[in-house]
Amino acid sequence: MSTASTSTKPQSAIVIGAGVVGTATAYSLARRGMQVTIIDARDKAAHGTSYANGGQLSYLYTGSLANHRIRSELPELALGMNPAFRIRISPDPDFIAWLLSFLRNCTRARYQRNSRASLEIALESQAAMLSFLQKHALDFDYQVKGKIQLLYTKKAINAIEENFSLKGLTDADQSLMDLPALEKLEPAIKRAGEKPMAGLFTPSEAVGDARKFAMGMLDLLTTEYDVTTHMGHRVSDVDLNASKPTVTLETGLKLETDLVVLCTGPDKALMRKLGLKLPIFSMKGYSITAPRGAAAPDISITDSKRRLVFTPLGDKIRIGGMADLGWTNWDVDPKRLEVLMSNAQHSFPEAADYSQAHDQWAGLRPMTPDSVPRLGRPHPSLIYNLGHGMLGWTMAMGCGERVARLIDPNPESF
Repeated sequence: MSTASTSTKPQSAIVIGAGVVGTATAYSLARRGMQVTIIDARDKAAHGTSYANGGQLSYLYTGSLANHRIRSELPELALGMNPAFRIRISPDPDFIAWLLSFLRNCTRARYQRNSRASLEIALESQAAMLSFLQKHALDFDYQVKGKIQLLYTKKAINAIEENFSLKGLTDADQSLMDLPALEKLEPAIKRAGEKPMAGLFTPSEAVGDARKFAMGMLDLLTTEYDVTTHMGHRVSDVDLNASKPTVTLETGLKLETDLVVLCTGPDKALMRKLGLKLPIFSMKGYSITAPRGAAAPDISITDSKRRLVFTPLGDKIRIGGMADLGWTNWDVDPKRLEVLMSNAQHSFPEAADYSQAHDQWAGLRPMTPDSVPRLGRPHPSLIYNLGHGMLGWTMAMGCGERVARLIDPNPESF
């Protein structure tokens, strides 16, 4: 579909999806005076993909998954030889098209272009989050203590140095540290199961509990911005051709609006009904949440070798990771959870009280082949805000602001 425009600004909007992207988008519209309704199939906000993600707000870590370095790894990923990252080949034509597009993006030039595009959104999101927090005291374990990415090989260090120049960053933005400097900055690294060669420290990075944010945001929207909610209700139909666009719930209730905004994550049912052919496919991830251990980090850590994050959230540690492309069910696979737990204990054996791990979670991340989210207005009464992949929490606020700009290039005017 081609992007459409309209001279009449919508006065009302229905946002479908109450994860971090949906609630952030609803906030962006409601604070500008629109009458907003939020619909979600689940009873509570952020009880899908956003429920227990890694918790990192990784504004400067926006490298595309498709890159020139990953091409040589694809055979072992397809054969399941990498325990942290797997690809399941499917005969589904949509998946084949997605995979071919992913391969086309595995070049240095496209990696640089896609990473810059994601970085722009992430920095907009960082600014939007800071602006939000100046207005509202929302409790979601938000902290800005920085982030450390552990690097175990010279190849990994070289990749970081390439990204450093790509993004035009300075030593004040990110700094490459040797092991002694890392251990001084974050003493938990002294107790790591495998010592890294080096690490990248980014002082401006933040953490926060996405579920607490979305639930708190929903409360804020209903109490201070007159937002209406229909939680626990699935949308059965969207009619954009009626005199007034109408959203129908499975209960039969019909809701009229000026604008429908899809923030439905990996759920493609409405996309298909509306004829949207967007390159989005699920990548499954896992996490556990546990009490802090004897050597829990105070700074968020990414173990780049095992694709794990260790995120302090209040008195807990969130440990997330794994990348299973092509798995489309929400079930928590005990074997994959065992791999996550084993890798985490090998990486930081005293970071958490692993015996008390709870909130064992699996979620479907809506991935695009180039890791750039898809935002568009193909019809005057329809906007989509989809495909944020592993950076939905990071990009939520910025993408919400971009939705406002799809309605008006100068969104502060309405």
